[in-house]
Amino acid sequence: MGERMSGADLNIKLFADGADLDGILEMYADPKIRGFTTNPTLMKKAGISDYEGFSRDLLSQISDRPVSLEVFADDLPEMERQARKIATWAPNVNVKIPVTTTAGESTAPIISALSADGVVLNVTAIMTHAQVRAVAAVLSPDTPAIVSVFAGRVADTGVDPVPHMTECLNILADLPMAELLWASPRELLNVFQANDCGCHIITATNDILKKLSLVGKDLDRYSRETVQMFRTDAVAAGYSIS
Repeated sequence: MGERMSGADLNIKLFADGADLDGILEMYADPKIRGFTTNPTLMKKAGISDYEGFSRDLLSQISDRPVSLEVFADDLPEMERQARKIATWAPNVNVKIPVTTTAGESTAPIISALSADGVVLNVTAIMTHAQVRAVAAVLSPDTPAIVSVFAGRVADTGVDPVPHMTECLNILADLPMAELLWASPRELLNVFQANDCGCHIITATNDILKKLSLVGKDLDRYSRETVQMFRTDAVAAGYSIS
């Protein structure tokens, strides 16, 4: 079995996904982490009640790497208003726009308007090739953008995410300012799959990113450590068989 490249050899940009400020700043101390993403669900889980206050605090501490912050309105005019407001908070903001509303209405019209005006977007919650095509058709070729395809959720449906993401790259080939992001990874292997198929970015939670330290670990040693864990926990629990 061939050796896996080290985390330092990856071509893909590593972004950290989360809403715990301490955890974000822990990742910020690592120069391998090239950017940050969050969303309203992660913020809610982290107990954040002041969306703008948290966002501005985060941006005051991270000014030299991209930070994706999402609108949470559910109609196109209010989405666009929120997007333009968020874009003023810092020059390193990527404004996250869901690819549809909850009713399934395409957000392509406001993606087009915002991108044409130079707002750097992160179009999110994308699953299908048709959605990628619709986004690619309206992004300005002169404005940077991230196209976030939820490869992990695609894989949850039984679809192989690697050829799926390869086709997404093909769709975006004529937009050199657009970067494909592999979202919702489930395991460290996804980082290497995303890297190998040519994705520009992967965003992952801290617990997945920390597993980069395991890359290249001797599997015999890892096996013994696992057995030791089972043994230690069994003894600590006082288990016996009469």
